[in-house]
Amino acid sequence: MKTNNPVLNSLPGAQDRGGYGYAPAPSAGLDAERPMTIDDVVTKSGITLGVIVLFAVLNFGLAAAGNEGLAMILTFVGAIGGFITVLVHSFGRKFGSKAVTLTYAVFEGLFVGGFSLILSGYMIGGANAGAMIFQAILGTLGVFFGMLFVYKTGAIRVTPRFNRILTGAIIGVAVMALGNFLLAIFTPLNPLRDGGTLSIIFGLVCIVLAALSFLQDFDVADRLVRTGAPANMAWGVALGLAVTVVWLYTEILRLLSYFNRD
Repeated sequence: MKTNNPVLNSLPGAQDRGGYGYAPAPSAGLDAERPMTIDDVVTKSGITLGVIVLFAVLNFGLAAAGNEGLAMILTFVGAIGGFITVLVHSFGRKFGSKAVTLTYAVFEGLFVGGFSLILSGYMIGGANAGAMIFQAILGTLGVFFGMLFVYKTGAIRVTPRFNRILTGAIIGVAVMALGNFLLAIFTPLNPLRDGGTLSIIFGLVCIVLAALSFLQDFDVADRLVRTGAPANMAWGVALGLAVTVVWLYTEILRLLSYFNRD
């Protein structure tokens, strides 16, 4: 069984053991000597998300203090840095690396702070900027805990068929987003992100897919705990959850921005 999350799919042994097996590599420290627990996942995920929030606030604060140019540069650096970090994590077999996870959190925090500035309209005097960001945060938390409840109750089961369908849907959305990006670069058209009806539908689809991705993230964590994976692997789970959280937040904020346009 495999996950569409590129971070969690880099789990050692994922290709050879159905997606969620592991083959612990030699490592040092207490985390390599004891099995992972749910507390490890909660703690490390909390730290990762805390770092993202901290650097998002710092970048947002830079713009609020009049340094919009620097804030936008850091946003770009954060976007590129976060993408590169995920690639390093995915293809460099760095699952469970604390350094990689926290590096991603720093970059993604800078990106999220700048993205929130742009989409909320804060820099152009958007009176509802703070309210919109709060609504996006509240919506993200609501979806997260809602999907955790769904997973715990077994209302939707993570099966091989579920994973195949979800992975195919996400690949399709990614191809559409890339095509729209290229279209926006070379033509005046931007149908999936211009705030029109098609953009709203596309945004809702992305939100649903991000929400369903949480089920896979929870399933990975659950299986690692039950199979006695090393505790340091909780950092890999934390990174996977962070990727999904950021995706969901940005899509919710984007959708709210459509409805708040004059």
